[in-house]
Amino acid sequence: MAELAAPAVGDWDFPRGTASIELMTRFAAERGLPGGRLLANTTLTPELLADPAVQVDARQELAVVRALADLDGSDAAALELGRRYRVTTFGIFGFACISSPTLRDAMLFALRYFDLSFAFCIPHVVLGADRLTLELDDSRVPADVARFLVLRDLAAIFAVMRDLLPEIALDELTFRHETATVEPYRAAFGVRPRFGADACRATLDPALLSRPLPQANDQTVALCAAQCEALVTRRRQRSGISQQVRERLVRLGGVDAGMDEIARQLTLSTRTLRRRLTEAGTSYRALVDEVRQTLAEELLDTGVLSVEDVAYRLGYAEASSFIHAFKRWTGMTPAAFARRFRAARRGPPGR
Repeated sequence: MAELAAPAVGDWDFPRGTASIELMTRFAAERGLPGGRLLANTTLTPELLADPAVQVDARQELAVVRALADLDGSDAAALELGRRYRVTTFGIFGFACISSPTLRDAMLFALRYFDLSFAFCIPHVVLGADRLTLELDDSRVPADVARFLVLRDLAAIFAVMRDLLPEIALDELTFRHETATVEPYRAAFGVRPRFGADACRATLDPALLSRPLPQANDQTVALCAAQCEALVTRRRQRSGISQQVRERLVRLGGVDAGMDEIARQLTLSTRTLRRRLTEAGTSYRALVDEVRQTLAEELLDTGVLSVEDVAYRLGYAEASSFIHAFKRWTGMTPAAFARRFRAARRGPPGR
């Protein structure tokens, strides 16, 4: 068995468009959920979501996912949300996939430009003599939304695959978690999954790879591929400045040295740094919060440091300020997060 191709990225932290966030806000509104709450912990507005040229930091979409999962984090909601992602949701990236000659070509294209998707779980496609296996890696996804995102992402992948090749069907499907409600899974995937397995894994007939796609068009796929190459190049360049700021904030342990100081370290003017971060769909304040949140979660997960100790290490003068900020980031107190995070990592009893 061999991997069909390695995905272009190994982590979910890549810049992305706003189509996925806009889809989630509509999904919430249709279900009678307060859609405005989904954007509360982001710098986004409905006007920005309507602009297809806007690029956002992945942490912004993650904040929307968290807000939606807090409103309805059921398996049924995650699966139904995933089914709303169709090939057209992905713009030029989706058109390139649907215009590819065969399913193999579409999969190779999707893996090559995976950072044009909206996924958080990283797919690995392995080809064997008698089966094609798609496994989702959620090891880097925050534990509190990992299950929700595994279900959303796999349901979205399967929905897009059916857009590409309507007759496609799964042979087997497994998940690590347990559930008492199977029907939403059957509706999303057409098979009854096996739960309590060692991975989220779907298997298909490898003969499907050579099937010609109904909407294949060599000229269209060539044009789309050129546009995807230009788009992904711009995005990867833009993500660089965000990562440089993150790295410097991490070295400071999340302590806010001020935008002027970070700009000086990057040999930029403060104005230029602000502009480049805006172009990357983020801001200095958002990156400070992001780094502090990540470090806070890691420190709390050790179970060794108190909330006061974590607050001090992150540069807060008072624990109350840290607690307030942490609730704004995650919707829960640091103490509640620590309990929930450790419980999620242990898994259900008997696992």
